[in-house]
Amino acid sequence: MEIFNQIAPLKAFIHAQKQRGKSIGLVPTMGALHAGHLSLIEASKKENSITVCSIFVNPTQFNNPADLLKYPRTFDKDTLLLEKVECDAVFYPDNAEMYPETSLIKFDFSHLDKVMEGKFRPGHFSGVALVVSKLFHIVEPDHAYFGQKDWQQFAVIRQLSEELKFNLKLHSEPTSREQDGLAMSSRNLRLNEQQREQAIVFFRALSAAKTILLSGKSISEAKNLVKEIIEQQPGTILEYFEVADSKNLNLLENVKDSNRPIMCIAGFIGEIRLIDNMFLD
Repeated sequence: MEIFNQIAPLKAFIHAQKQRGKSIGLVPTMGALHAGHLSLIEASKKENSITVCSIFVNPTQFNNPADLLKYPRTFDKDTLLLEKVECDAVFYPDNAEMYPETSLIKFDFSHLDKVMEGKFRPGHFSGVALVVSKLFHIVEPDHAYFGQKDWQQFAVIRQLSEELKFNLKLHSEPTSREQDGLAMSSRNLRLNEQQREQAIVFFRALSAAKTILLSGKSISEAKNLVKEIIEQQPGTILEYFEVADSKNLNLLENVKDSNRPIMCIAGFIGEIRLIDNMFLD
């Protein structure tokens, strides 16, 4: 497995592979890898000759400096995991390589980045779009893979890719979960034992909301149920629960107004913020 810290050698490696007619898959990550990330690597390996995993804790997508400082960084462990699944190359740049000067560019995705995550994390998706644009230009992948857990991010990147005419195919892979339903997340590493037990409340709330929505209850009733479930769990705070159209992210008042609705939730276990979602399929 090749490890690159600089853009130029990585681009030379990619160019040589493409000269040989090999396809390139990209899995962008911020490290602290878990089984969900590895499933993205495996999905890429099935469809591409060469799989590149990027590991970069992108500062421009953190609107909370404390959150950036506390984000888990486990590069040595990450490389061992990537070697086990036979990833071909890792791009592990530092901030100076990705942002040699302070970036002046800001992205605005209209309503896509004003609801849910965008509402509570202003500027977050501008930073995501900036770093993903850089990665797409650097790696020039044929395919790029993202997890469903960050569905709003995927919707934003899909818009970015369509409007800027990136010549690649995007893939959203199903959320990987622990046995008790907790969505796998790098932030789970920060949970202590008690918080880890509490964290499944978001999955329980989504599952309960799905059950009553599919039985014909209203979104308003589902919101009340979710609020009640979260409030019954000590140490947890609900930030939002919304039902949205999975393509345009318009918030719904009736599930019948969308061909494929998605429920999205975010909240805190102590000071640790977690998100999750679930389709109403």
